[in-house]
Amino acid sequence: MINKILDLFFPPTCGLCGKIGKHWICGTCYRKIKPFIKLKRVQVKKNLFVNYMFLYGGDLRDLLLSFKFNENSYLFRLFVEIICRDKKVSEIIKKSDFIIPVPMYKDTKKRRGYNQTELICEGISKRKDILYDNSILIQIKNNKTQSLLNRFERNQNIKNVYDIKNIDRIKNRNIILFDDICTTGATINECYKILNRYAKEVTVLVLAKSNYKKG
Repeated sequence: MINKILDLFFPPTCGLCGKIGKHWICGTCYRKIKPFIKLKRVQVKKNLFVNYMFLYGGDLRDLLLSFKFNENSYLFRLFVEIICRDKKVSEIIKKSDFIIPVPMYKDTKKRRGYNQTELICEGISKRKDILYDNSILIQIKNNKTQSLLNRFERNQNIKNVYDIKNIDRIKNRNIILFDDICTTGATINECYKILNRYAKEVTVLVLAKSNYKKG
């Protein structure tokens, strides 16, 4: 009932063209970007495989950056729509018990106003009836921004930054670890290693994979 009332006053609007409709991406825009969206699996570390939906570039890159850094938190609905329409992703979700976002340091989240991965995970949880919890994996130290560092510096910068709580909730469970962008995989790898100590299986899902060249 509440959602119907909200849709009445704030109807779904396409995040790409702004057209009001029934979904957060209109049919025309979805047909334009669909050829670039295809779930793929790639090995980014020795024991780490990442499932990604599109390569980090073009209009989708600009949209993702706008979502992360330009206070356009409403765009999470568009990405939730894209994720939930994908049949292969839906199969992964169906086989999983929890979806857990890569966390953000509390001061960073307060300054930005939101953690984009949390918003998407919560949206997926509501659409796909999968448990969501942002209190299990936490960031305990404020490290340097990864995008400013080379590959070696990224690996060093991310060590001992994350911790885990409420371990009993994920023991012997199938977990989806979600992030928006995978560059070198350093951040995701640290989070994966922590969760993998206790979970039955950890599947990594990201929106975009960057073809990183630096360092």
